[in-house]
Amino acid sequence: MSGAASTILRGRLVVWLLIAAGLLLVGVANWHLAHVAVTSQPACVSHLRPGEGDAGRREYGAAQSSCTP
Repeated sequence: MSGAASTILRGRLVVWLLIAAGLLLVGVANWHLAHVAVTSQPACVSHLRPGEGDAGRREYGAAQSSCTP
């Protein structure tokens, strides 16, 4: 094989390795985000509970609160 052909093959190999590394990075980042979303339990925050607040104002609260008052 000539020097030019091996340089082209090496260049293609580097490009494919960079593409594979980028895809792996995206996959690991997405796995991490999904893992954190499933396993985390955020602390309760104050919000408007049903039956509280002024009826004339438009305020929104959680549909179903998992926090005890």
